[in-house]
Amino acid sequence: MSNGPGYGFPQQPPAGGPGAQPVPGASGFGPPPGLPASPGIPTSPGLPGLSGTPPRSGGNLRRNAVWAFVGAVLASAGWTAAVMAVPGMVSTDSSPRSLGSYHLSDDFCATAKPTKLLQTYAVSDTSAPTHHTDRHPALDSMNCSMSLKRIGGNSDSEYVSVYLRADLHKAVNPAPELEANKELYRARGYQVTDISGVGEEAYFLYKDDGSDKYHSLYAELDIRDGGMTYYINYTASYTEGKGKPPSKDELRSALQSDGQDAIRAMRK
Repeated sequence: MSNGPGYGFPQQPPAGGPGAQPVPGASGFGPPPGLPASPGIPTSPGLPGLSGTPPRSGGNLRRNAVWAFVGAVLASAGWTAAVMAVPGMVSTDSSPRSLGSYHLSDDFCATAKPTKLLQTYAVSDTSAPTHHTDRHPALDSMNCSMSLKRIGGNSDSEYVSVYLRADLHKAVNPAPELEANKELYRARGYQVTDISGVGEEAYFLYKDDGSDKYHSLYAELDIRDGGMTYYINYTASYTEGKGKPPSKDELRSALQSDGQDAIRAMRK
């Protein structure tokens, strides 16, 4: 959570969890805790509420100015050192996350080839895979589209579409959007299964939607690792009695295997 209004040293999270007292001097104006505060304005005699002796020369004013300058320099130096030494102190939910060794490729169909799916399906003879890579200071992206046909299948309903995409988020933290996407799918009736051990977070989406004998099948795996997001989705339509689509568990296993292969390939 970002600090409130004011300048000076950033507020550190209070130790001890909820209920702990905030660090004194952690927000507002002035130098960080432990650094000398600049002396106040010299007091003047004869004014209500003020006491002390009048300045005998301009020396006090000069010393005050020097102390104020030194305090500002120390506060600035403390802030700089904190940012360099403890980046988490100034990190927020929207701050970009590390991309580690993830990098772009010019042919995502080759880099993220869905090997596991291609044990069951072959690339269509009439539609070659297409891919595209985009580069931008805030977001790099690469994608791949494939039209596949079940190996040995003779029915039109055994054609499927596969789409893969990976984004390298350089300006924002993609985690909140990934979480929102999951909840939106859940609200629309998709089955959502969290998957552990793949990136920092991952989940599988599934829905078999249809009536009578005609069905539309959708499956997707989403992965986030730092500032990298990846997803692969599978869409198909089928008629009962004409071919047999893979089960939910078979699709989850295949997409998870291909997703793990893809994020490893993006780090090579």
